Amino acid sequence: MTDYRAALFDLDGVIVDTAVHHFAAWRQTAAELGFSLADEDEELLKGVGRMDALRIVLGIGGVEVSEDEQQRLAAEKNARYVEAISTITPDEMLPGAREYLVSLRDRGVLTALGSASRNAPMILQRLEITDLFDAIIDGSVVSEAKPNPRVFLAGAEALGAAPADCVVFEDAIAGIQAAHAGGMIAVGIGEPEVLTEADVVIPGLHAAGSLSAQGIEFVGSR
Repeated sequence: MTDYRAALFDLDGVIVDTAVHHFAAWRQTAAELGFSLADEDEELLKGVGRMDALRIVLGIGGVEVSEDEQQRLAAEKNARYVEAISTITPDEMLPGAREYLVSLRDRGVLTALGSASRNAPMILQRLEITDLFDAIIDGSVVSEAKPNPRVFLAGAEALGAAPADCVVFEDAIAGIQAAHAGGMIAVGIGEPEVLTEADVVIPGLHAAGSLSAQGIEFVGSR
């Protein structure tokens, strides 16, 4: 059994599922460019920053556009996404997410959000959980996209915790890789056959109570 001081969370697919809105917006971008995205392409876009995601989409379609056009496409996609998530309510949090965050806070465990989304603060506000995090690191703070570990390293630094004392909760392959690149334990949220690089995989935060039985325990340090 190893005791950890801090828990770092991705947002989409871990706390709330806005990935469906991301992918719908990217599908519209692809359609405007004359091609379509397959269902399996969604996994490639999880946990990836906006401009990197656009490059992936353009690569799938074999489309080349100017830098100015890339900025326009990214801005239009984001506008569609923001409109889609503007009505998110606390009831849309994934099962067990609020309860687990509250339990960590009650035990004095440090918590941080590490998300590529620049819309993360707005989403947290709409979900009414901003106060459940000691630090929020998003795409406006860190420009490097996962699997670069910078977003999680910045989160650990903001918490005053060593990477080895941190556990990352992620639903994306790139996020799992980022956690490991930063020297952190990675708990995968999703399917074991997809998140093969994760140290432990659980179906959601509603099942996080099983982590102690799998050798992961948190200690309060706030």
